[in-house]
Amino acid sequence: MQDRYTGDIGDYGKLGMLRHLAAAGLRVGVNWYRTPDEDHNEDGRFTQYAHDNTYRDCDPHLWASLAQILDTKQRRVESLETPDILDAVFYSEPLDFRKVSFWEREEKRADWHRQALSALNGCELVFVDPDNGLMVPSARRSKKANKYVLPEELFDYYQQGASVIYYQHKARRQDSFYTGQHNKLLRNERVQGAEGLGLKFARTSLRYYWFLLRPEHAETVRQSVASLLAGPWGGCFKLR
Repeated sequence: MQDRYTGDIGDYGKLGMLRHLAAAGLRVGVNWYRTPDEDHNEDGRFTQYAHDNTYRDCDPHLWASLAQILDTKQRRVESLETPDILDAVFYSEPLDFRKVSFWEREEKRADWHRQALSALNGCELVFVDPDNGLMVPSARRSKKANKYVLPEELFDYYQQGASVIYYQHKARRQDSFYTGQHNKLLRNERVQGAEGLGLKFARTSLRYYWFLLRPEHAETVRQSVASLLAGPWGGCFKLR
């Protein structure tokens, strides 16, 4: 997550989803996987929805709140960290590798992750929001590794007692690639007993939300997702 993305249509979708899950009684935690703003592309510019009544009915209150953030140019993740938008526990410390040597990155990331685990301990559902999604081998040793979530980080949240949702951007790959990634996670012994679920947000640019559900949360989440899809959000989200 970068500040320049704040309030875009991706935020509308993911916050709408999380508001639905929080309303089901789950204590939600959010790790933004915050990274420094970049300026080499047009990402974060999909904000027209906030002045298009087509999207309003999905969540009128959230729609109006994000429109105000956009109109007042308050595009920072802190603008989203209010109970009025999402009643949750937030971790927004940046993971910044710009001035960190290759040899220091692993230690810096480990410290950052330990702090995040501590901040979100006690949450029943943790959402992680990396720019790109699940780590791929080509990025693991690069400066852009901060734009991905490591499988081990997801497992740590799960073993701490939380069900986990991770964001995945759809690049130039077939759906089967991302389904395969997720199924591989589910086979790991560190999430033994986890139930998988996936949602695809198909407005403007394709985004996935993949779930690793602990048995004690699975039924609540399934019912909440079914309710989400049965309402106005059903025009935006599809089950994977």
